[in-house]
Amino acid sequence: MLRGKQTWWFEKRPVIIGAATVVGPDEGDGPLAEDFDLVHPELDMQQKSWEKAERLLLEQAADFALQNARIDKEMVQFFVGGDLMNQIISSSFAARSLGLPYLGVFGACSTSMESLSIAAMLVNSGSADYVLAGTCSHNCTAEKQFRYPTEYGSQKPPTAQYTVTGAGAGLVAASGDGPTIECATIGKIVDLGITDPFNMGAAMAPAAVDTIQAHFNDTGRSPSDYDLIVTGDLAGVGHPLANELLLQNGVPMNDTVFGDCGLMVYDVNRQKVQAGGSGCGCSAVVTYGHLLKRLARGELKRILVVATGALLSPLSFQQGESIPGIAHAVAICGKEG
Repeated sequence: MLRGKQTWWFEKRPVIIGAATVVGPDEGDGPLAEDFDLVHPELDMQQKSWEKAERLLLEQAADFALQNARIDKEMVQFFVGGDLMNQIISSSFAARSLGLPYLGVFGACSTSMESLSIAAMLVNSGSADYVLAGTCSHNCTAEKQFRYPTEYGSQKPPTAQYTVTGAGAGLVAASGDGPTIECATIGKIVDLGITDPFNMGAAMAPAAVDTIQAHFNDTGRSPSDYDLIVTGDLAGVGHPLANELLLQNGVPMNDTVFGDCGLMVYDVNRQKVQAGGSGCGCSAVVTYGHLLKRLARGELKRILVVATGALLSPLSFQQGESIPGIAHAVAICGKEG
């Protein structure tokens, strides 16, 4: 199962038999709107707090994923999830509603692929037949916890990113109809000393590069083995940096193959999202919504999703710590992959 130093190879090829995404109004105004299962017209979603709205996103995404898979909740053995909030409360309270055995994980914005990797490992090892993986974020909860409440109206520099309001969930099974999970490369912490929380793309880019190179070293693959390689949320600053670092390290990327979910979820030229999207929901809604649909249509045969995360907290920032980065990569194949 272990290939090389960091890659889990799934011989039994777990299947994503159902997936779903639920997003907020800004994401519904973006270029991928038609690929989402539900678009909420308001940020509060008729909830009493931003945090309760974020929890609702994940609960709804999980319900839609089960419906799309045509699987009863009682058949699912585990739910693996996490988010950006302190003590991952959005996922934990969603797990309370779901009533499933729960593994809470935290990888910041890399949580989408971290949870999917663990779900695939559980299924591939025979430890479960059905595992639900999911994550979420909300623009207003992230602003409130990590920066300033939205009511404050603070200005942000061009390097800042816009947290995606959305949730994505996928149901992983031992067999069935859907894209298969081929392997997962678990990333290492990479920290080059970036301390600016408004420049998280630069903080995460080295981790993305490290994981991509580890994936190629472990599997013997190159960029040409994939129709699409996407980072999680490096956006307009971090993605070009990652491209440059890969080139310096002898791994040139074709622009048509190498993309970023933070640049895909919004129209950065039209919407006021600074450098692009971020948050746990960023790679989740792009992957479980847009990319899986492209695999299903046969437009893509094999993709590598490299979800990126900045592992800072308000406390670590106040203590003057730098921002550690992490990235986890999952290779997903369509029916012909």
